Amino acid sequence: MSTDIVSFRIEIPQADLDDLRDRLARTRSPYPVPGVGSDRDHGIAPDYLHELAAYWADGFDWRAHEAELNTYPQFSTEIDGQTVHFLHLRSPEPNATPLLLNHSYPTSFVEFLAASGPLTDPRAHGGDPADAFHVVIPSLPGFAFSSPLSARGWNLERTALAFGELMTRLGYERFGVEGGDIGAGVTGRVAALLPERVIGAHTHGDRLQLGMAGEDLPVPDGLSANERAGLEAAQHRWSQMKGYRVLQSTEPNALSAGLTDSPILQLAWIAEKFVEWANPTTPISRENVLITASLYWFTRTGPAAADFYWELAHAENTGWGGASGVPQGQSLFYSDPLVRKVLGAGDSVAFFREHTEGGHFPAFEVPDLFVDDIRAFFGKLRD
Repeated sequence: MSTDIVSFRIEIPQADLDDLRDRLARTRSPYPVPGVGSDRDHGIAPDYLHELAAYWADGFDWRAHEAELNTYPQFSTEIDGQTVHFLHLRSPEPNATPLLLNHSYPTSFVEFLAASGPLTDPRAHGGDPADAFHVVIPSLPGFAFSSPLSARGWNLERTALAFGELMTRLGYERFGVEGGDIGAGVTGRVAALLPERVIGAHTHGDRLQLGMAGEDLPVPDGLSANERAGLEAAQHRWSQMKGYRVLQSTEPNALSAGLTDSPILQLAWIAEKFVEWANPTTPISRENVLITASLYWFTRTGPAAADFYWELAHAENTGWGGASGVPQGQSLFYSDPLVRKVLGAGDSVAFFREHTEGGHFPAFEVPDLFVDDIRAFFGKLRD
């Protein structure tokens, strides 16, 4: 196996862009049910999806975004038989802290681009040069340009070990790590498996996790009647939103066939999560929705991303963390007292902050707050 690191540029063939527009032009839509065009009780609103698809076909400038993405230094390497694509953004500050950023689902490395400048070069963004980071943003195995999958079995543990090897190849013996959603799972496993190498592990969450209490998280004792009612409402909302997870964790093959062949399905699958999971006051921009959908479509990685959930559900060790002496930091976005209480936020971590702003994708929604929390956590460890 080669350990070489090679430069990478995004160069989507024109034939693929033409094919996308042709497929979108031939989309077969469901027969409309009168009066529900903008209704979201069945998932993504049909009117919103049609508007997005029309702009994707006739207004969205992929080539402009491709050129912008290629201004960031990108590379690829092979680890454990798998192609791993990543961004390596070195700080101009010589004493910068190496930082591994793990993206969430259904996003990509693009999730962190708005935060990358202030993280790597705080001096140029009105910050303290001591808070500088050398930033590494890998694409999860099977996502975007870390594709195609070389084998089954790419779960949290295998991914964490691969990313540890990536940091070794880049010359970073010690490093920090951060992530949310699936990225939080990778972050926790990196800290658990490589505790002697990890300076600190920071994760971010949001009120979406409330609904997972009693399923993925314990229900705390001592909730008041009002708190229990609020929790039950969140659990009901989650029960209506988690169909994607049930399907991807059990029988993803039929979905995978559709995601590979139908751009409207791939778009709906991603846009629906962005709408439902972001804070309504800080929605994900139309451009970022379509950049993400384009990356998944052009690389045919919707199926592999879906299959990641199957691997999580069937892994021998499905834990998202594990015992570790690594200092832990936690940030909550779109939070309130019930979120903090149910998640046990701040109870056993070295650093905790919560915000009413932002949501499931804080690096997209509120990048300034996201950057501030990372600086504060690692600054506390440094001090």
